[in-house]
This record gives sequence, C-alpha cells and structure tokens, in this order.
Amino acid sequence: MCGTCGCGDGETKIEAASVNAAGAHRHGDAHSHDHTHDHDGHHRHDHTHSHAHEHTHEDGVTHSHPHEHHHTHDHEHGAGHEHPHEHGEGDHHDHEHGHAHSHGGGDHHHDHEHSHDHGHSHEHDHKARVVKIEQDVLSKNDAFARENRARFTRDGILSLNLVSSPGSGKTTLLVASIERLKADVPVAVIEGDQQTTNDAERIRATGAPAIQINTGKGCHLDAHMTGHAADHLALEKGAVLFIENVGNLVCPAMFDLGEEARVVLCSVTEGEDKPLKYPDMFRTSHLMLITKVDLLPHLDFDADLLAANARAINPRIKILRVSAKTGEGMDAWTGWLRAQRTLALTGLEASGG
Repeated sequence: MCGTCGCGDGETKIEAASVNAAGAHRHGDAHSHDHTHDHDGHHRHDHTHSHAHEHTHEDGVTHSHPHEHHHTHDHEHGAGHEHPHEHGEGDHHDHEHGHAHSHGGGDHHHDHEHSHDHGHSHEHDHKARVVKIEQDVLSKNDAFARENRARFTRDGILSLNLVSSPGSGKTTLLVASIERLKADVPVAVIEGDQQTTNDAERIRATGAPAIQINTGKGCHLDAHMTGHAADHLALEKGAVLFIENVGNLVCPAMFDLGEEARVVLCSVTEGEDKPLKYPDMFRTSHLMLITKVDLLPHLDFDADLLAANARAINPRIKILRVSAKTGEGMDAWTGWLRAQRTLALTGLEASGG
C-alpha cells in the first residue's frame, strides 16, 4: 500500500514481464506465508500456523483440538533483503480462546484461536508516524527517480510524464504524435492504467513499442515501476519515451518518475478552474496541452481563462492548444518535442554514445 495516499492494496503487474509487485507467494510446508512487498521496500508477512492438541478426559474419551495461530510481522528491507523475526520484551500478544462444549453423549469439542499482534499502537503519535511514512515513501521513490534520470540522460532519452484527468485524450494524442515522429525519431511508450492493456495495444498498432503497467488499486505510477518497465522496453539511444500516467490529477503530482519534463493535459470538456483545484499538478508541470480544441465551437468553455488560471499557479508553464482529430496545434507540439529531444541528445554525446 502506498504510504502517501493509501492506494495500491492490490497487485501491480508489468505486462509481459510477469512482474507481481505485490510479491505474494506461498510455501509448500505446513505453514502458509503471504508476503506483500510495497514499492517503498516495506514488507509485511502474515503467517498462519495450524496444529492440533489431544486431550484425554476422565471418562477415557480422547479429543482433538485444532489451534490456529496468526502472526503478522512488518519488516523494512534494505540491501540483501534479510528477514529477521525477533520477539523481545516489547512484543505484545493478544490471545483469544473460544471453547464450545457439547456434553451430550460425552462429546467435547474445543476450538482455540490465538491471535498474535506484534506491534504497538499509540494514538497520540499517529500523525507524526503518518508524516514520517510519507517522507520515507517519497524519499525512496526519489532515489529510484534519480537512477532513472541518470540512465535516461546517459542514453540521450527524452522522457516525458503525461498526466491528466481520465478522458483528457492522452492516448489519442500519443497515437497522433507517434505517426508524426516515427519516420525519423525512435519512440516508445509506458502505459499506466489500473486495469486492461487497451491503451498499450492502441500504441503498438502504430508500430511503436509499448508496455502496460496495471496498478490494480493504485492511483499513480512510481519511479520503481517505471524503471522496471523501461528495462523490458529495450529503449533505443536517443529515443523519446512517453510515460502515460494513470488518469488522476492528485497523487501523480507527488511522484517523480525520473522524467525530463512533465506534461499536463486539460481538455476543453473539463472546467477552466482545474489548475486552481489541483494546483500541485500544474505547479510541477513544464507544459500544459489544452486538448480537444476542435470541440470549442460546441462548448461553453473559455480556453483563455484556463490558460490564465494555469499561469496564476505556474507563471513559467508553457501552453499549447491541440486537436489530435483535426491536427490543429500538432506541429507546434511535435516541434516542442523535437527541440526537447535535441537537448536530451547532448547527454548522449557527452557520454560518447
């Protein structure tokens, strides 16, 4: 689970790579272990142990009593991934015993349930712990982002993080952009969605390589996922890498993926006040694309007001108006892409590549 926003209590899968970021696995012995690996390196282990005890009563009847013990252990893993389990004096154990007795015919049945909770809950420092968890999550993400950025820079790759609300037209824009670039610019795409591979399939139909990340219940991509996906894409040096984030204007603003630039899309079917409602996203973006402008004649929408609101939040943000359907503004958009790629190629030249 993401310690920052609470999302991600499901599996994250990178298409075709058979990567299960939740890391759940089972052992073949009498004990079952479920290990959940969060993206920040935190591991939670649930252990269930079942065993039976026999008791002989004065009447000579022997009874078997099943016992189930459930243990939950939280671990922080660094390099080497050690799994120490230590129960010291500070451990807290809660035991619950339920006994059901039926004396008819001399039958006695006992069920014992033992619940062990190794942890401490202190309401008074809850807020402090939440802040620390958020700081730890973002710190670890930033470390992965720095690795991604160094790699992209070394290989002259222009990496762009495309963010927006759902339905703003990110994938449609990418398809149209790839068609204009693919003749002379290598392009690859990382697609982020909670479910389905629909968008990756649309990208691959253009001939460009694409890999899908399904975040399950997660509401954003992070740098760790992005790095793994890039590994499986086998990116060409000097390529343009589009990272289409999960449709969400909140959490993706907090997670650096190692991109060179963040591009926020806002369609004319949304409100002009989006930058005011979601300032963090617009404040951290380098470029805003006002999409679906071909619909403006049919809508009561003030594109100038949207631009003014965006600049009120981020005076340095660049703004372009585009329509993937009619082609309006697409030359300006692809021109911006080519100029940014030229800058990215300087890293490749500096490394002698």
